Amino acid sequence: MPIEVAAAGAVLWRANDGRYEVGLVHRPRYDDWSLPKGKREIGEDLLSTAVREIREETGTTAVADRRLGQVRYRVDGAMKVVDYWSMRSTGGQFVPTHEVDELVWAEPAEAAGRLTYALDRIVLGRWMSLPPTDSVVLLVRHAKAGKRGDWPGDDDLRPLDQEGRAQARRLIAVLANFGPTKVLSADLTRCLQTVTPYAESIGALVQPDPVFSDDNYARDPQRTVAALHALAGPGRVTVVASQGGAVPALIDDLALTPPPGSLTTRKAGLWAVSFIDGNAVAADYYETALRRAP
Repeated sequence: MPIEVAAAGAVLWRANDGRYEVGLVHRPRYDDWSLPKGKREIGEDLLSTAVREIREETGTTAVADRRLGQVRYRVDGAMKVVDYWSMRSTGGQFVPTHEVDELVWAEPAEAAGRLTYALDRIVLGRWMSLPPTDSVVLLVRHAKAGKRGDWPGDDDLRPLDQEGRAQARRLIAVLANFGPTKVLSADLTRCLQTVTPYAESIGALVQPDPVFSDDNYARDPQRTVAALHALAGPGRVTVVASQGGAVPALIDDLALTPPPGSLTTRKAGLWAVSFIDGNAVAADYYETALRRAP
């Protein structure tokens, strides 16, 4: 079995005068045109790899929306496995390097014709299968908060434990890959504490909203679903902290095609829900903040 080399990249896109363009890079070493990508560094999760490689190869800051799957191919006796995301450019300035000497922005059909490799065209085709994502909601299950039976007070006031606080700190970098600017939470201490570190990192306040608690979802699921959809809107990226009952139930309620598979959502796990014109089109699950990287 060949050695596997993990890498990550993106279809980097932007809106330009009402048209959408994607970014392609030219590598002088290979004299090819490709989607920006690169190898994972030790201890790095693949989404962070993709964001870093976009920045290093194109000079562009970018935020993720939906996953675009994997491609696999052999290179120098190893199997290279590349995970791709759709990422929106938020600005930056390209500077040529010895690895990448040109960056071009092209409309999707032109970009497909310019790409050197068939696998890159397949990934671009996945991106082109839907219009660009216009908003994202990040549904986060609260981090670890000890055992309910060990907390003597009101369960709504049960705080995060030591590991839960560490998970909340690790969530800062995970959430930053999507660029959320608004932070909501069910009105339970453990939910509020899970997303407070991220909110503080961007100078925002967590807005409590009881509608996203398990109890309120159980009483009126449609009200909670409507509140989730109300967060979708052009340019919006929002974090919502909730509980282990409401989060997977909300993902199930979205009735996505294709469905996301398992709805299991561990503590400090999150779903990135992509919307187009107010309709949910994808939900991707992440467990990056659950434990420290090796």
